[in-house]
Amino acid sequence: MLTKFETKSNRVKGLSFHPKRPWILASLYNGTVQLWDYKMGTLLERFEEHEGPVRGVDFHNNQPLFVSGGDDHKIKVWNWKVRRCLFTLHGHLDYIRTVFFHHEAPWIISASDDQSIRIWNWQSRNCISILTGHTHWVMCAQFHPKDDLVVSASLDQTVRVWDISGLRKKHMAPSSGTQIDDSLKNGQQADIFGNTDAVVKYVLEGHDRAVNWVAFHPTQPLIVSSSDDRLVKLWRMNETRAWEVDTCRGHYNNVSSVLFHPRSEMIISNSEDKSIRIWDMGKRTALQTFRREQDRFWIIAAHPELNLFAAGHDGGLIVFKLERERPAHQVHQSQLFYVKDKSIRMYDFTRSSDDPVASVRKSTANGGLASAPRALSYNPAEHAVLITTAQDGGTYELYTLPRETGADASDVKKGSGSSAVFVARNRFAVLDKAQQQIYIKDLRNETTKQFKAPTGTTDVSYAGGKNILITTATSLVLFDTEQRQNVAELVVSGVRYVVWSSDNSMVALLAKHSIVIANKKLEQLCLIHEQIRVKSGVWDESGVFLYSTLNHVKYTLWQGDNGIIQTLDQVLYLTRINGKSLHGLDRDGKVRLLTIDPTEYKFKLALVRRNYDEVLNIIRTSNLVGQSIIAYLQKKGYPEVALQFVKDHKTRFELALECGNLDVAIETANAMNREDCWLKLAVEALRHGNHHVVEMTYQRTKSFDRLSFLYLITGNIEKLKKMLKIAELRNDVMSRYHNGVYLGDIEDQVALLKDAGQAQLAYLTAKTHGLEEQAEAILAEAGLESPPEIPSHFQPSLLKTPTPILKQFGQNWPLHPISKGFFEGGLFESHMGTESKPSAAVSAIADDSWAEESVQKPTLQSVSVVTAIKAPVKAVVTEDEDEDLNGGDGWDLADDIDVPSDASPVSEVPPEGVEAKSNGEDFRLPARGTSLSELWVRRSPLAVDHVAAGSFDTALQLLNRQVGAVNFADLKPILMSVWMSSRSYLQCSLGTPSVAFPLLRSWNEEPEKTQPYSPVTLPTLVTLLQAAYAETTQGRFPKALSLFKKILHSVLFVTAANEENVEEIQQLLTVASEYVLGLRMQIARKGETDMKRGVELAVYFTHCDLQPTHLHRALTQAMAKAFEAKNFNTVLGLARRLTELNPDPAALQTANKYSRAAQRTPTDEIALEYDSYNPFVICAASFRPIYRGSVSVKCPFCKAVFKPEFDGKLCTNCEISQVGATGTGLRLM
Repeated sequence: MLTKFETKSNRVKGLSFHPKRPWILASLYNGTVQLWDYKMGTLLERFEEHEGPVRGVDFHNNQPLFVSGGDDHKIKVWNWKVRRCLFTLHGHLDYIRTVFFHHEAPWIISASDDQSIRIWNWQSRNCISILTGHTHWVMCAQFHPKDDLVVSASLDQTVRVWDISGLRKKHMAPSSGTQIDDSLKNGQQADIFGNTDAVVKYVLEGHDRAVNWVAFHPTQPLIVSSSDDRLVKLWRMNETRAWEVDTCRGHYNNVSSVLFHPRSEMIISNSEDKSIRIWDMGKRTALQTFRREQDRFWIIAAHPELNLFAAGHDGGLIVFKLERERPAHQVHQSQLFYVKDKSIRMYDFTRSSDDPVASVRKSTANGGLASAPRALSYNPAEHAVLITTAQDGGTYELYTLPRETGADASDVKKGSGSSAVFVARNRFAVLDKAQQQIYIKDLRNETTKQFKAPTGTTDVSYAGGKNILITTATSLVLFDTEQRQNVAELVVSGVRYVVWSSDNSMVALLAKHSIVIANKKLEQLCLIHEQIRVKSGVWDESGVFLYSTLNHVKYTLWQGDNGIIQTLDQVLYLTRINGKSLHGLDRDGKVRLLTIDPTEYKFKLALVRRNYDEVLNIIRTSNLVGQSIIAYLQKKGYPEVALQFVKDHKTRFELALECGNLDVAIETANAMNREDCWLKLAVEALRHGNHHVVEMTYQRTKSFDRLSFLYLITGNIEKLKKMLKIAELRNDVMSRYHNGVYLGDIEDQVALLKDAGQAQLAYLTAKTHGLEEQAEAILAEAGLESPPEIPSHFQPSLLKTPTPILKQFGQNWPLHPISKGFFEGGLFESHMGTESKPSAAVSAIADDSWAEESVQKPTLQSVSVVTAIKAPVKAVVTEDEDEDLNGGDGWDLADDIDVPSDASPVSEVPPEGVEAKSNGEDFRLPARGTSLSELWVRRSPLAVDHVAAGSFDTALQLLNRQVGAVNFADLKPILMSVWMSSRSYLQCSLGTPSVAFPLLRSWNEEPEKTQPYSPVTLPTLVTLLQAAYAETTQGRFPKALSLFKKILHSVLFVTAANEENVEEIQQLLTVASEYVLGLRMQIARKGETDMKRGVELAVYFTHCDLQPTHLHRALTQAMAKAFEAKNFNTVLGLARRLTELNPDPAALQTANKYSRAAQRTPTDEIALEYDSYNPFVICAASFRPIYRGSVSVKCPFCKAVFKPEFDGKLCTNCEISQVGATGTGLRLM
């Protein structure tokens, strides 16, 4: 039995599969109905309106409905789309045992403890028939899947078959008034009430006790029933009678439920004896039995279309299969060899022909279930096939296929082995899983060599040449069969299938929910996680891996980019991909052909390989659109390519800013005309040095303060004067003052302050700048008798802005380099040829900037309020000022402004200095290259290199992936130290930032191969280890513990130059972890008041891997504590251990003294949780022993061992990783 899904809940009394969706309903004894997705393993919904246990539940076959019945005597019909109860049917007077929908009619059948069966019309919500006749509780009632029959089982020890054809006729033709007469003529006997809607056709008697369940066969005239007499009975019926065929015996408690296998000649039953049994329907013998330790089974259900079953028990439910459905197959060039039914078949992809090439005998294990082939290996040189099955612990069969189609395979050879695969022209490897031996055999099935497999080997597969891949529970080993040594090893767990690329350069390792892509040296390239199960995979000729899950066909590139190609309506095992044709095998062993669109992954592959010609061709010839593509291009740094797929103005604007395309940004900003977009454009244009575009955007958004400052820093005094006039027209006091300060116009500043009522500030300003006459006039106007007092220590200074050194307002600053890349050259010129020029867009925006400016409350003496509000800007300017305003050559005010209407065409004349394209005079900085930091992040798998580059997020992600790290707080000092030590700084001229230079740990002419310097080195850790040893020797345990933890944390960021260094670092990690554990126990013992616990901790400390000096002291200390507790037998054991270590004379003398004293009464006063003769490790959380053979979990980083209850918690030893997490292993080089 292959368990696919399992839940833990209250007792499950009813089950029902959805016919199309991967859902299952479970009705529980606590009154809840649960809806589960068994593919995803998630609980979708709970329905909790019943009061008391819910015993029956059923999905409708095509409507979004399900029905439930419970001990509250109610039948509820639910809509799972709206997730609520639609209505409740009342009528039963006792518990309702089962409810089922009719396969065609709008009927529901229910069985109840009130000894009746009711049929309901769920559309009219009425009871249309009551079937009476049973004399005890009715435990089950079901419709026939095709005919107008009902079968029921009762505690009155009978099974009844009911004819409901009259009910159908009545509801098909309700106007007929001769139904009773016609029925009587046909031989149907009415019940005591004269009702012929449903009459008893047969009463089956044969069970000695209550009958719990009964079911029809889906196609044959058979019935199966289960009873409290522990028997399963098979019945046959015809038109006139029904009789017992045979009995299946084997259960030793009440049989709760039973059904026919929908596609095989088998019966499946479950029982309160905690077992599920499979019976041969022809021989009536038990084929297989599956047991649970604690839970009784109550219900079993079959999926209406798939080979899935579900069983409910005391602790939940399980969804399972009886056998594997994956066809054993292998592809060689254009031929697919696979096993179907009782033959080996060959499918030719080029000719689309499917022919049997040899017959095979379907194996059964001890007369039980047929064992489906697990794997197939093909030898093209000898035209031979190896088929492996799981029968009897694993067997293989060697077939030499005939050259002619239709002939039988000759000379079939067999042997035992859990896995067999061809490794050479005339050799194949066989794994004996029980003995952990690998045998190399020739085609005569004779062993030529054998060798010991690594511990825990579960499978072997071919790896090209003389190599094989050995799969263990925690790793994958590349093994050389000639030299009998490991070539490479990859730490990966749960590998089920291995798929090599056609050139054997890459390999995909498929686990249950993950895929690892590695190269031929077993170096991991990427890891893909899936929420649902991965089923199969195949390599494209271009190096893309396509794989199938339960629901989709997906792809992944070697560096980790992945996506969905197509949705599947049924599981497909992929076999070959050729262009757009994807071949696969379904669960029935039929070859299926899917036509897919490979454009997306070919596009991504071309980008990864920098094949820009191919990228350009795909963009031009395909309809590649979608948010995923846009997000991918942005992520990979190709916003200019993403720009080609976007029509939405907002997205185009964001992409244009990202790739620095100001022309497109101006165009889209003009189309949207939103203030926030103009401001973003201004920021980006300022970053580029294009202050003309900045000026235009500030005009568009009427950002007067920003405009004034822009004119100040560019030295455009004329426009600053105009800004001052505009501030006056706008009656903006602060803006007018700022512009006055920028211009250094003291008289205007004094006038402004005086007009604003700030007479004292006006006086101080005039006095400070030497305007004595105006200062006196201000005093007189203000009526001040004496001038404001100025503190004696105050030294007046002029408030004057610095003059720009370079007045560069006629042309742009040196522009930020935006080099036209390959895609812009190939795409933008062709796509934008018919569009309006960017300069026109800029011109239109600039020309229209101030067209509708309205001015409020002017203070100019010659203009009224009404005139100022309603008139254009020119109308509020006096004749004297008019000449000033028009004196400049770049400001669009007064006569320069021609206010257009909304429908009038936009001017194509750009304002002065605003150009869409460079005229050749603008200086452009050289293009920015790729920094070393970016190269380190891209190419290095070491977390320390990512930290040195400043990419802390990716560094922490690497640590999480490699060692399951989840707590990074304690690593902050080391992270900052590594980052700060990886660069030096050169101070430049005053006011400019310092220039950073990377420090390298090794020099290489090629920048891609350089590596950053790290202050964490192996020698520094060794020095730290010696200091920690010294602190331990002197008994300063807290200080020593701190040092050892620092070593543990520093190991995460150390690098190794060679394999020897790797081994030394691993040894250092082990030593530090052991000492951390031991010292933690020592510190805990110091604060322990319980003598028993204190002795235990002292004894456990002696089982840590310590240095001899420290171990001698630990043993001496433990002897003293045990002697103090009068545990003399423990003292003897400790003394014996100390003596065997050949200690110094003083320690040996102490051991002998304790030993002689303990030998007088060699007993223990206190029973310790300690067995010195049974090997154990210490739980790093509870400080309790975990003896050999006990279940335990480990920290993926420091390898500390924990009891199962600490699974998923933070490791208390290293305080970095999550206990029980899976990791790929710490990379050190």
